[in-house]
Amino acid sequence: AKDYELRQYETAKWVSTVIRGETQKEAMRQGFWKLFHYIQGKNEKEVKIDMTVPVTCLVKSGCTDFKISFFVPFEHQDCPPQPTDSDVFIEERKAAALFVRSFGGFASPEKYAEEADALARTLRNRGQPFHEDFFYTAGYDSPFKLFNRHNEVWYFRK
Repeated sequence: AKDYELRQYETAKWVSTVIRGETQKEAMRQGFWKLFHYIQGKNEKEVKIDMTVPVTCLVKSGCTDFKISFFVPFEHQDCPPQPTDSDVFIEERKAAALFVRSFGGFASPEKYAEEADALARTLRNRGQPFHEDFFYTAGYDSPFKLFNRHNEVWYFRK
């Protein structure tokens, strides 16, 4: 469709952390740094791991816990080094079909929520079943990239 796409993602490992009781913006900041320290060598093998995109944030309606995640690079998918920070963990996300809406600019939590609402409305109008109680934000750019920025919101298809 012109305003969203349906993607199929394979099973993959992500390194994640959950930040509780903060604003989404603060949770993203804290979560990013915890995960950044992991890829910089704060792991059992003390290896540096390449930064990947997207950086995702799980947003559940009515909840102030946010799960921030980095995709584990392909060369580490089989055996990612274990985190040494007890707040950081490796998770395997099962294969899934996702409805994705893309947008540009600098994405704030408010902008992500607005885009997620627009995607949800479109999916409902088209009779597409999806899990409405949560969505993921996905950011693809460094804060230093000023133009042609790429952001997404994801809903899982039912």
